[in-house]
Amino acid sequence: MSDLPPNDPNESDPFEEIVATETGLPQALNSVRAGETPTPDLAVIEAGSRTLRAQGGPPQAEVPARPADPEADRALREVEAELATRWGETKLEPSVSRISALMDVLGEPQRSYPSIHITGTNGKTSTARMVEALLGAFELRTGRYTSPHVQSITERISLDGAPVSAERFIETYRDIKPYIDMVDASQEYRLSFFEVLTGMAYAAFADAPVDVAVVEVGMGGSWDATNVIDAGVAVVTPIDLDHTDRLGSTPGEIAREKAGIVKQDATVIMAQQPVDAAQVLLKKAVEVDATVAREGLEFGVVSREVAVGGQLLTLRGLGGEYGEVYLPLHGAYQAHNAAVALAAVEAFFGVGSQRPGPLDGDTVRRAFASVSSPGRLEVVRRSPTVVLDAAHNPAGARATADALSEAFDFSRLIGVVGVSGDKNVRGLLEAFEPVFAEVVITQNSSHRAMDADVLAAIAVEVFGEERVQVEPRLPDALEAAITLAEEQGEYAGAGVLVTGSVITVGEARLLLGKG
Repeated sequence: MSDLPPNDPNESDPFEEIVATETGLPQALNSVRAGETPTPDLAVIEAGSRTLRAQGGPPQAEVPARPADPEADRALREVEAELATRWGETKLEPSVSRISALMDVLGEPQRSYPSIHITGTNGKTSTARMVEALLGAFELRTGRYTSPHVQSITERISLDGAPVSAERFIETYRDIKPYIDMVDASQEYRLSFFEVLTGMAYAAFADAPVDVAVVEVGMGGSWDATNVIDAGVAVVTPIDLDHTDRLGSTPGEIAREKAGIVKQDATVIMAQQPVDAAQVLLKKAVEVDATVAREGLEFGVVSREVAVGGQLLTLRGLGGEYGEVYLPLHGAYQAHNAAVALAAVEAFFGVGSQRPGPLDGDTVRRAFASVSSPGRLEVVRRSPTVVLDAAHNPAGARATADALSEAFDFSRLIGVVGVSGDKNVRGLLEAFEPVFAEVVITQNSSHRAMDADVLAAIAVEVFGEERVQVEPRLPDALEAAITLAEEQGEYAGAGVLVTGSVITVGEARLLLGKG
């Protein structure tokens, strides 16, 4: 039961009014809350799920460079070369049989610590970083596993808020290599690149040891290699269309796969979702008797305003309100990621169930002020300003475009776009069309990269021929974009955005001297 006074049904709640403008939760869920007749499916869901409500309370590290030690660099390259012989992250056999076999021969390291498991379409890595920062601020030793990496493969496995060293990465691989070979020999298919890295992360966390692991799903949920943990807290960031060839063609279909991380008696922290995705997630919660906290209902963003280098937030958590929270990241979507991360950590500590009241506000503020998210609206150069953002699908591109307009006063913005061939390229370009004065089309070094000429043909259809320039080599594309930004005396007011792929962003980051 809540210690908050009961609401007068005829009195408007200021928080709910804010939610009405901030939230993207489906109207059907809001009608349930308001006492209107819901759809039959949602009525069953709402009746069957346990909703997490507050029990009272008043209203990071840089991307690593290559190892300086030549011997360590050589050894890391050898490990990278061995991993590259395995199935890449886009070639999948949908099961957890191989990773389960690896965990078995390793002695189930993933069961030696509690975990927070994060799935969704966009915002997973930023949310994971925020969760990690909050847990670390409360003096817990953390392990974080995220993907893909921006520049160095060692970024994927972090301890205490920092990527593991190259030496530790190599040592972990060598330690479990005999067991990897055993599993390879016993299975129809060898362990994939992602499965091996997942096994390394879980082993490294157990060896550290960590107090809690923060684990980002690679793709989907049910059959993702990370899904051999039984996380007490399952986080679902906003679901949208991506990897539709593998996950489904609607948010609801995609949500069915992502709901697989929700385990028996867990707590589900659910970001704003399309109605069909929300239905699927809530049905899953009913099936496994999970407790649900929904953004816009149990927690959310009360207010936000642009600040120098980021934004100032008031967040409503599961146990109360947290004001004057400075987040050094741009965009409304990052504010919502912060609300989700806060609720996840509150749930981990039992706020709203075992313990009344909020977390310590000063600790929360200190944690959020320390957050970084490389490659997410990251400024890497001034005069002209060059921003990197790893948006790679239409939903992410729309969020980035909105954030750019809010956080930067560019008089003219030049885009540098290089994408992977399996993405909704037209949708991404259409999202950026209103904010790009011109676009320089390029390609990164990945074998998955879309050919620059093929991408340019689509860009011409979206932008018009006069606004499109093609530079197949990324260094040439960056130089061309910076030159365009400096033209016509707009040196101080024009900017460049490099986007379309994490790989494109990572390579641009190196070229521009970051890491």
